[in-house]
Amino acid sequence: MLSRVAESIYWLSRYIERAENVARVVGVNNRLQLDLPDLADEQWDPMVKVTGDEERFQAGYEAATRSNVIEFLTFDAANPNSIFSCLTRARENARSVREIISSEMWEEVNRFYLFLREPDARQRAMSDAHAFFEHVRRSSHLIEGTKNETMEHAEAWHFSRIGRFIERADQTTRILDVKYFLLLPSADDVGKPIDDLQWGALLRSASAFEAYRRTHGRVAARAVASFLLLNHEFPRSVHHCASEAQISLHAVTGTPIRRFANAAERALGRLVAELDYTDIVDVIRSGLHDFLDAIQDKLNGVGREITHTFFAQRWRGESLR
Repeated sequence: MLSRVAESIYWLSRYIERAENVARVVGVNNRLQLDLPDLADEQWDPMVKVTGDEERFQAGYEAATRSNVIEFLTFDAANPNSIFSCLTRARENARSVREIISSEMWEEVNRFYLFLREPDARQRAMSDAHAFFEHVRRSSHLIEGTKNETMEHAEAWHFSRIGRFIERADQTTRILDVKYFLLLPSADDVGKPIDDLQWGALLRSASAFEAYRRTHGRVAARAVASFLLLNHEFPRSVHHCASEAQISLHAVTGTPIRRFANAAERALGRLVAELDYTDIVDVIRSGLHDFLDAIQDKLNGVGREITHTFFAQRWRGESLR
């Protein structure tokens, strides 16, 4: 496979996943508006901080109001991580590999892009944010399902999976960071009903509420963190994502699992091994926010090694945040 083709497939999936997860971050506040309407208006600034784009937002907007944050995260073409920017780049990558992806997949990518370009898109996002961002999430799911059902499960498909799972792992850490580091109004609220409501909103935004309840029952902070970080079976947990990315990486190279033949396999293998032997008690004791930051740095490192190993030997500016 040409390096150019592999890179385009990889970034196509990363951008689609990133767009979906921006919608999930906004979904945290949508849930809080339903459960805690008196507090939700105060929580728009953390939505920007958790995406890593706080400086860029402050340069272009006066305050972190609901309308400003939704505009910045969704439609702002100057924000490279907005949903619109991600879809624009995803569409460009899809166009460059039309001979590799199926026509059905191209149609879904194009349909998603045109949805954001509709004249009344901004109005619908502001007036009914829940429905609008649910549509964003469903569009991402349609693309993923179409890809799995219409593409050969060969090298291109594996590069797509690598990109999607690395991006998803990173975004899961950010969704978790919304609650633990930024959203809690006061340490005095830990363990109280407001705390449970916020953890529940976070689980729903990660599509994890039902799966979590089947595994753990009552919503509790430590169990939620463990589920989203270390669960082997839930498809949005960091451990599951890293493990699935590793499977596809080794499928591309032919190197046996638990061995490495290049820097990308070594970096991802180290991350999976760390997650294999991590206990949530140790994570909480050392600080969950610090642990999340460290995982994000390691995921960024994996992304850089994949670029250097398989793609052009230069950094092309696709921000890993």
